[in-house]
Amino acid sequence: MRTRRFLLLPLLALACSHAPAPAEAPAADPTAAIRALADSHAQGLLRLDPLLATMVGDHRYDDRLPDTLTDAGIAATRKLNEDTRAQLQRIPRAALSGEDALTWEVLDDMTRTALDGLAFGDPLIPLDHNNALAIQMPVLGSGEGMHPFQTVADYDHFLARIGAFDQWVNAAIANMRRGISAGYTQPKVVIQRAIPQLEAQIVARPEDSAFWGPITRMPSGFSPADRERLTAAYRQAISGTLVPAYRRLRDFARDTYLPACRTTTAAEALPDGVARYAYLVRSQTTSTLTPHQIHELGLSEVKRISGEIERIAREQGFQGTAAEYIVMLRKSPADPAHDASELLARYQRFKATVEPKLPTLFSRLPKADFEVRLIEPYREASASSQYTPATLDGSRAGVFYVNASELKHRPISASAALFLHEALPGHHFQIALTNENAALPLLRRIAQYNAYIEGWGLYAETLGGPLGLYQTTYATVGGLAAELLRAVRLVSDTGLHHEGWSRDRAVQYGLQATGFTQASVEREVDRYIGSPAQALGYKVGQLSILALRKKAESALGSRFDLRAFHDAVLESGPLPLALLETKMAAWTAERSKVARRQ
Repeated sequence: MRTRRFLLLPLLALACSHAPAPAEAPAADPTAAIRALADSHAQGLLRLDPLLATMVGDHRYDDRLPDTLTDAGIAATRKLNEDTRAQLQRIPRAALSGEDALTWEVLDDMTRTALDGLAFGDPLIPLDHNNALAIQMPVLGSGEGMHPFQTVADYDHFLARIGAFDQWVNAAIANMRRGISAGYTQPKVVIQRAIPQLEAQIVARPEDSAFWGPITRMPSGFSPADRERLTAAYRQAISGTLVPAYRRLRDFARDTYLPACRTTTAAEALPDGVARYAYLVRSQTTSTLTPHQIHELGLSEVKRISGEIERIAREQGFQGTAAEYIVMLRKSPADPAHDASELLARYQRFKATVEPKLPTLFSRLPKADFEVRLIEPYREASASSQYTPATLDGSRAGVFYVNASELKHRPISASAALFLHEALPGHHFQIALTNENAALPLLRRIAQYNAYIEGWGLYAETLGGPLGLYQTTYATVGGLAAELLRAVRLVSDTGLHHEGWSRDRAVQYGLQATGFTQASVEREVDRYIGSPAQALGYKVGQLSILALRKKAESALGSRFDLRAFHDAVLESGPLPLALLETKMAAWTAERSKVARRQ
């Protein structure tokens, strides 16, 4: 088992304050009121974000797409959050306890963060290479994504979504034109990454489209009349709506938008850039750490992790840098896969190894299963490996998507750290447990707190030893190399957006620090450019969880129970880090009292 020196991170304070005392009379029953308000707000979120609803298995809005680009859609978001805040102020926080008190805090933070975000011009920058609806739509409509294709109604619902996407393209183009005039554009590299993905959807025959997948996988129980009607409808929708829409968007992106895009990469280079990046850092990390503090934290972590790798290298007789040692190991991968089927088999082997050992670290295990798939060829040049959650009821399994693009050049090893992060006991494990926790209100089960979710995923990578995956030097260094990349993210993201770094500087820094390939480092850097601050949540969240664990171990001594600690961290679902710290401090104090009485 690998030993590791924990970095004590100062307590992270959530960047918010409680609402002022309400002028109106408080709710008669605060507990009932907060539960009703949380449910009402959750229903409003699902109504405004039909893709979130589909993802969690609520299919009432499967015929719609989110409206985040029009004035009406933005006004609806503002109204939902303002109305919820007004009602929240009538519920006395002091009258609540336990999970109900956490729900009050989550609603307070969630609505404030949403309203603060409306101050920035995201509708004017609707296209990027990772998260834009145009990039996600083919996955959604492939027949293997989160939109269900099990009934005739499911097929008809997606036809309606195709029509809504055509309207989205028109709105996106109009907004990008406004963005050009107002000085809000993407960096050129982001659009250069997006254009090939748009082009991949411009096909000569419907049968060549990713959107034809539902037709090839049509359930055998459909009647001949339905099969004929749907086949004709999808043929027309692809050739008559989707392909023209993608061609319009590609042509505009290539011929009009790209020449007008900015040559700068920093979010702070936008007209509202300093405030924008500060907001993104605050919302993505749920902390009060400044960009420069995060930059310095990243440099410290890079130094620490590199030192651990170099210590192992010296023990093996290697005298070079951490990056050079990583390069050497990658040239001779352990248990290499030569093709995609071999790579997927390696990840299935990880699953078979880890699953029986989970009860040694957790007393609660999820029921939902997951599958491992390759990222689609049209996305693999830009998309990182990732996880798509199962539905709340487990009716659709989670999907761990693996990027296998490096197999085109050489054999590679499956990454134990990646499996731990995305699958078990990382994202799939944490999200499935939250989904299945019926004691939590729906709002808490669908909460999207990046620092908690990604922090847990990175923390899960530290558990590879007891779970049987870090049994060799190669695997141990692989885990450290994965953690090193997340530390580099702190440096590079803040470097690009706050410290004045160029893309070339960020790429060179990544190469020198990690030893990863040129293509993978460039993909990482371009991700930071296109999604400012998102990559900061991993390390900030992980370090917070590690600090909480160390405090609990110190306070409880021999009575510290790692399984109970993990259960406590996970049982309340995603939280802002300050709330997690408050919860775990109370948990530690209560365990200490119990220990003293025994």
